[in-house]
Amino acid sequence: MFLGEFSRAMDGKGRLAIPSKYREGLDRAVITRGLDRNLAIYPMPEWERLAARLNELPITDPSARALRRLFFSGAVDVTLDQQGRVLIPAYLREYAGIDGEAVLVGMDSFIEVWSPEAWQQELLKLQDAADDAAKWLSLGI
Repeated sequence: MFLGEFSRAMDGKGRLAIPSKYREGLDRAVITRGLDRNLAIYPMPEWERLAARLNELPITDPSARALRRLFFSGAVDVTLDQQGRVLIPAYLREYAGIDGEAVLVGMDSFIEVWSPEAWQQELLKLQDAADDAAKWLSLGI
């Protein structure tokens, strides 16, 4: 289970240290583009479930094809090195605007990776939504 958020510096080679709290279950993982100009790290069992669901989408639907392209074309299979780091390819760092510093955010079954600036903007949006009590009540919370 991935919970909380952690800030980490990325080294000059694009390696990102995964917090020790997140390392269990990430011996093999997939990093790919996220839906919000961020990245997503999926433990292999979770990636396989997601891939199966994506492959069930009809190839005749343009939105389904676009979603499959977003996830699969950006995906890279990774393993943690002895220091608990993963190498994030340059094209993924560029996609998410990550340069030197990253924020890892636990999403229960996977991890999101954000640039600090984008994460702060996302938090502001979340706070605005939280301020709208009627919206939260309509969700049954």
